[in-house]
Amino acid sequence: MGNRGMEDLIPLINKLQDAFSSIGQSCNLDLPQIAVVGGQSAGKSSVLENFVGRDFLPRGSGIVTRRPLILQLVNNKAEYAEFLHCKGKKFVDFDEVRAEIEAETDRITGSNKGISPIPINLRVYSPHVLNLTLIDLPGMTKVAVGDQPIDIEHQIRDMLLQFITKESCLILAVTPANTDLANSDALKIAKEVDPQGMRTIGVITKLDLMDEGTDAKDILENKLLPLRRGYIGVVNRSQKDIDGKKDIRVALAAERKFFLSHPAYRHIAERMGTPHLQKTLNQQLTNHIRDTLPGLRSKLQSQLLSLEKEVEEYKNFRPDDPTRKTKALLQMVQQFGVDFEKCIEGSGDQVDTNELLGGARINRIFHERFPLELFKIVFDEKELRREISHAIKNVHGVRTGLFTPDLAFEVIVKKQIVKLKTPCLKCIDLVIQELINTVRQCTSKLGSYPRLREETERIVTTHIREREGKTKDQVLLLIDIELSYINTNHEDFIGFANAQQRNTAVNKKRAIPNQVIRKGWLTIHISIMKGGSKEYWFVLTAESLSWYKDEEEKEKKYMLPLDNLKIRDLEKGFMSTKQVFAIFNTEQRNVYKDLRQIELACESQEDVDSWKASFLRAGVYPEKDQVENDEASPADTFSMDPQLERQVETIRNLVDSYSGIINKSIRDLMPKTIMHLMINNAKDFIHSELPAYLYSSGDQNSLMEESADQAQRRDEMLRMYHALKEALHIIGDISANTISTPVPPPVNNNWIQEARCEGPQ
Repeated sequence: MGNRGMEDLIPLINKLQDAFSSIGQSCNLDLPQIAVVGGQSAGKSSVLENFVGRDFLPRGSGIVTRRPLILQLVNNKAEYAEFLHCKGKKFVDFDEVRAEIEAETDRITGSNKGISPIPINLRVYSPHVLNLTLIDLPGMTKVAVGDQPIDIEHQIRDMLLQFITKESCLILAVTPANTDLANSDALKIAKEVDPQGMRTIGVITKLDLMDEGTDAKDILENKLLPLRRGYIGVVNRSQKDIDGKKDIRVALAAERKFFLSHPAYRHIAERMGTPHLQKTLNQQLTNHIRDTLPGLRSKLQSQLLSLEKEVEEYKNFRPDDPTRKTKALLQMVQQFGVDFEKCIEGSGDQVDTNELLGGARINRIFHERFPLELFKIVFDEKELRREISHAIKNVHGVRTGLFTPDLAFEVIVKKQIVKLKTPCLKCIDLVIQELINTVRQCTSKLGSYPRLREETERIVTTHIREREGKTKDQVLLLIDIELSYINTNHEDFIGFANAQQRNTAVNKKRAIPNQVIRKGWLTIHISIMKGGSKEYWFVLTAESLSWYKDEEEKEKKYMLPLDNLKIRDLEKGFMSTKQVFAIFNTEQRNVYKDLRQIELACESQEDVDSWKASFLRAGVYPEKDQVENDEASPADTFSMDPQLERQVETIRNLVDSYSGIINKSIRDLMPKTIMHLMINNAKDFIHSELPAYLYSSGDQNSLMEESADQAQRRDEMLRMYHALKEALHIIGDISANTISTPVPPPVNNNWIQEARCEGPQ
């Protein structure tokens, strides 16, 4: 061969093909190979049999080759064949090889002449062959015959294109000499995928069957209808020779004699014939492998890298280890505990950028949803004043009171404190739901073991539900403790003297002036007549709401003071996907231009709630539903007695002050109570008690029973991983510092394109 350093390259690719064929077609790796294409009865099978020197391919009419046959020829002292699907079995009788090809073809495709792209891998060891790997593909046909599928032409064409479109595939285009070469199906399809002719090698068969007085001399000399890599002529056995069992070695001698004795081919006889074709293919495939080796190595490395992460979870898998299930159970539970804690506490690795999860959602419940729920129940001015008025009158009874009764204050304050129970219990329910969702999310990694996942979810969820009762009892106890003693000596309580001097409007506290509370994008909904909806960058401070053209905050569009503003909910429009709320002035003034209210839109309800919580911090409260009965007389609601009005105002200010103290305390204690009694307890339970519960819940073997899909996926993944590692190891042993033959210079092969346009002659 004159290229000794590269003799191992073709066996190398054979090993890679075996490695990947054994794990199916899941590895999209383009290994260097030679695909044999041609029309039916073009002589493809005879060429391959001549290489081997044995009859071993199925023969007959119509489509005989119905699955790709990857034929690996290996130079060896002993002569035998092996199939990849019959590992360990050596075929010495080549009639048995043919029978096995037919049986394996029927196993996948059935016996109805259907085709399949799943290859059969056959390796032939022989002293008569050079190292070579070829893929025998079904012959191209135009018309379905017998019980062949109607679209057989397209099926075969699609299969051929699967192989020959790959840049790593050399194309052996086989055309009989007794047909019009300009209309060769093999050369046409090769030109489609290889227009420059870099990968196409022409083979002319049946030279001995040409009409008398004609020859293919100009074609074989690459003068007429040239190809970049040229043509090689071969003479196969006739059907009569095949039927008569003519020995292939005798046929090869006859082929040699034909070229030496034929006047048109005598001068190029050394470049013709099956032995020269085999040697040329060996050389060209070897060079092709050498050229594609660096790219192949890079692709193997990138595929290995992409699998590393998935294989990580299977690295400790030992099917023959009796303690495997115990170890796997402990590892799974430990990993579940780590994942749960990371979801709750947050983690720098594997951060989800698409949505809020676990701890982040619970934080939003604590600091946005819960405060909003508190404000919804405590801030109802009209109802509160009516209750205070009734309480004062009922305390005084038939007498007219001269002083503001502290008993009325206690009654009203306790009634306000009792109202805290509902949002507190709702907060716990929301947190429980998020915890259960987090548990489900974290157990998704236990999908390999359905029973283990089911039991883990059940045990942890049951524990969380048990803690729910204790947490709710503790929160209700906190509220009962607040009810048990009204501490009017609290340092933040304004007292009676201050309450008489203060006005509700003055009492409304805002955050630090100019403090930025929130920034973000919002859409202002305006009718099309007035300019249409538009998105702006909003900045909410303790004193104003401003909006800008963009987040650079250079071009201010408007600044709206927060005095006398409130928020009201709106239903989203019929065609709108956004959630809408509005800001309006309680004194019926225009808020923006000639608008009494600004309609603002967010992407989701969560965003609306978040903005509402931010407005609460700035002192802008939600509008209350008007639940009062319009039929109630003014006398029932407010007294015309100035003294009673002063008492109502005083108690109103006291209630406002004390409620603020309680709200602040509850807002602080609720997250702490839930964290201590529920979330931290759940983490401790998972780490310390969950394994014991799992061990006692049933048979360990059934718990650790893998799902069939997971077992198959793991096996495929590990086989793929080890095949890639083995492939890289094999390539690492090959030295590419070897002799290479350059590709021949380009030729004008436009004749093929023209022939395609002209169609069959």
